[in-house]
Amino acid sequence: MVGTKSNSRIAYLQTVVQALALLIGTEGLLQAQSRGELRAPERPNIVVISIDDLGYADIPPFGRPRYATPNIDRLAREGRAFTDFSVSSAVCSASRAALLTGCYHMRVGISGALGPNSNIGLSPKETTIAEVCRSRGYATACVGKWHLGDAAKFMPLQQGFDHFYGLPYSNDMWPGHPDLVKLPADAAARKSSYPQLRLFQDNEVIDPEITAEDQARLTTDYTKRATQFISDHREQPFFLYLAHSMVHVPLFVSAAHRDKSGLGLFADVMHEIDWSVGKILDALEEAGISDQTLVVLTSDNGPWLSYGAHAGSAVPLREGKGTSFEGGVRVPTIMRWPRRIPADTRCDEFAATIDLLPTVSKLIGAERPLLPIDGLDISALLFSENQIESPHASYFIYYGSGELQAVRDRRWKLVFPHRYRTLSGQPGGVDGSPIAYQPAEIELSLFDLKNDVAESRNVLADHPEVVARLQASATEARRLFGDQLTNVAGDAIRGPGKVD
Repeated sequence: MVGTKSNSRIAYLQTVVQALALLIGTEGLLQAQSRGELRAPERPNIVVISIDDLGYADIPPFGRPRYATPNIDRLAREGRAFTDFSVSSAVCSASRAALLTGCYHMRVGISGALGPNSNIGLSPKETTIAEVCRSRGYATACVGKWHLGDAAKFMPLQQGFDHFYGLPYSNDMWPGHPDLVKLPADAAARKSSYPQLRLFQDNEVIDPEITAEDQARLTTDYTKRATQFISDHREQPFFLYLAHSMVHVPLFVSAAHRDKSGLGLFADVMHEIDWSVGKILDALEEAGISDQTLVVLTSDNGPWLSYGAHAGSAVPLREGKGTSFEGGVRVPTIMRWPRRIPADTRCDEFAATIDLLPTVSKLIGAERPLLPIDGLDISALLFSENQIESPHASYFIYYGSGELQAVRDRRWKLVFPHRYRTLSGQPGGVDGSPIAYQPAEIELSLFDLKNDVAESRNVLADHPEVVARLQASATEARRLFGDQLTNVAGDAIRGPGKVD
């Protein structure tokens, strides 16, 4: 009896100690979460969904589109909306290079949109998010649009991905481009135009001539490949980069979603994109790994406004794709991680796609790339219950082949004199044909983005101290990355990879 009572006392004391430890641990967890220091479980899965040319106002909670997006709405309800999230440049290849490397696109030498048979691409010397994840034993896959060089040495399997299924560049870079189909079949420009669009699986071309019927299946095919990858790797940590070709023109939609919105082709395409997001979320749930997965939904730049009815919207932001105004570089972004990111919340602090790589590195316990990068860890912005300030003291916005067109901080944006394209308030084109942009010029301007997100009021004269501070940041940007507008060459540009 004495031994039994002694054992009971020991068991009781152990229970008390465990309860106290749990209580203390829970309190510490809550305190850490409030400070934005919540520790993630070991090696979470990472899913990045990039929707091509998705405008700021094309999805809730950033805008109020006429069409329904129940699955994207669910993502926002279960996650956090980032209302001030920027790309490096408002054009395809530059933006994607920045997202995957954590660098300003100028540092890695990728500007504009690379065409077929380009003699440059993302240098294999750069470290991508895929390679960071691979260093921690992750399976990696790129599904969709690549657009970082179509020579073999630049393709996804040579940049850290185990699998690739998709197109080497934009879906309009094909003989069916609207500028070409209106030309006579024997016209020199048409004959010397884009080659046939190819579909890749890993390093092999599995369809050498993509047709309109093939394009209509792209979103569905991408989604099937992505969900299969999730199912196949439910027991292994993974990084999935799902880069949709839509809603970039030309717009195509599968038969299952055609005319479902009742609001035209663009809305039908968004109907299918939303369906795809739902299938990804369902696949994570079915695999039992939803709570172990960070899902990021974003865009590569703003809407291609000249296409009018076939383009999205950035209202109330100024302009769109191809400009350094907010309509071009600010993109709708949602992040969801159940039990980690507070549900149904928003972050109004500045962050950018270059921050994804260093943030993922921290979350999975990986080393940062050996070469310098520009992104910052924003995990505090993901997890905190309280308002945490952006870690960015300044952010540089380049366009073209090297023009520093703007520099900003958490609140202010200084825009340098430059030429830009605009529709001057005119509606865009119809039926997939664009209208011409008009050239315009802007003088040196300061905008208060917290109170004037439309960049409509130049308050340069009212805040000389802000102008001086941002000018100093611009001087540093020019030292690093140069500036064609002021004829300065940068000393931190590593340059792209080149075809031998």
